[in-house]
Amino acid sequence: MSETVKINFGDKELDCPIVTSTEGGEKAIDISKLRSSTGYITMDPGFSNTGSCKSAITYLDGDKGILRYRGIPIEQLAQQSTFVETSYLLIYGKLPNQKELEDFSEAFNEHSMIHEDMKNFFDSYPSSTHPMASLSAMICSMSAYYPEFVKDDPTKEEIDRIAIQMLSKVRTICAFAYKKSIGEPVVYPRYDLKYVPNFLNMMFSSPTHPYKLVDEVVHAMQVLLILHADHEQNCSTSTVRMVGSSRANLYASISAGICALWGPLHGGANQAVIEMLQEIQKDGGNVEKYIAKAKDKNDNFRLMGFGHRVYKNFDPRAKIIKKCADDLLNKLGINDPLLDLAKRMEAAALKDEYFVERKLYPNVDFYSGIIYRATGIPLNMFPVMFAIGRMPGWIAHWKEMIQDPTTKIARPFQIYTGENKHDYVPIEKRS
Repeated sequence: MSETVKINFGDKELDCPIVTSTEGGEKAIDISKLRSSTGYITMDPGFSNTGSCKSAITYLDGDKGILRYRGIPIEQLAQQSTFVETSYLLIYGKLPNQKELEDFSEAFNEHSMIHEDMKNFFDSYPSSTHPMASLSAMICSMSAYYPEFVKDDPTKEEIDRIAIQMLSKVRTICAFAYKKSIGEPVVYPRYDLKYVPNFLNMMFSSPTHPYKLVDEVVHAMQVLLILHADHEQNCSTSTVRMVGSSRANLYASISAGICALWGPLHGGANQAVIEMLQEIQKDGGNVEKYIAKAKDKNDNFRLMGFGHRVYKNFDPRAKIIKKCADDLLNKLGINDPLLDLAKRMEAAALKDEYFVERKLYPNVDFYSGIIYRATGIPLNMFPVMFAIGRMPGWIAHWKEMIQDPTTKIARPFQIYTGENKHDYVPIEKRS
């Protein structure tokens, strides 16, 4: 007999089934019949206590600092896998064999070009356009150039094709957007380069200065993309699933997810960390002063890159990215004063009872911006890099949702707090 929870409303009683995760730690009360049986709904601002779906993609335990893609620990993937292989894992639910991986990689090269007419969009945007605006608009515009994939009920083969197309073309779109923003001619993708080297070449090559690929830079970028590939039901992924629940196509769903990611509390957080460190450095680099400001509830200063909505322990991605940042800067011989400042901020916070008691540990955003700076990625491209990394996760969730026959269109309710009914007053009688 399955476990249930009883909810009593006066003389009414409702049995709510208990849903347990495969890991056993997470349990949910299924209240799907609450409103129809009792007339009540639950109130949960920010959905802090609400499960919106069942998913087999990513497991996250915030209390223990665990993150796994399809059961595989993130630490192992960051150390041993590639972004392309990790993308295959997320989308198809298993690690590929050698032939599957080769075919998957080969397909990226076949679909790396964007329709030549789409370049006209970049020419129409002002140079001040934020790359995230260009990216969201261009992804949505792909539905006009590839209408054969805009279907209410795509086949498995069509979903596979659009997934590869999206993953491949996003690099080209992002690199083109960057080139246009700095007034340089675009660099087309090369068939002989793999996923990450191809993107770096499109970003930084020019007719007069070909980009020299550095193994350490490629590795650091691989790690960053893997760490950002998925993170359960975060704001942007939930947005992709919500939009997709209306049977919206993948282009529209991911375009919406990019807009959600753009926010400074989500994909823009690593940019905010760098801006914070620059502010502290400009003010003399007094770490103790800003630690005190962060603890002062009457001060508007906020310590960016510490704490996480989900992790109540150390963010497992932060441990990986911190080592990656140290290794990269050492190998490149870069002395970044912001990295030194970041380390001092971390050390001061980790020994301060205020932060320890509240479990405010550094998250992945705290060090990822340092790596982007070291590799030459400009500040306004930070959330774009996040979007490239998160693409396989968005695709995997959209695919999982669209292929689930039990999926319903997302339609939350609300508690109305406006005025009671009153009559319309003609304008000549209004005071």
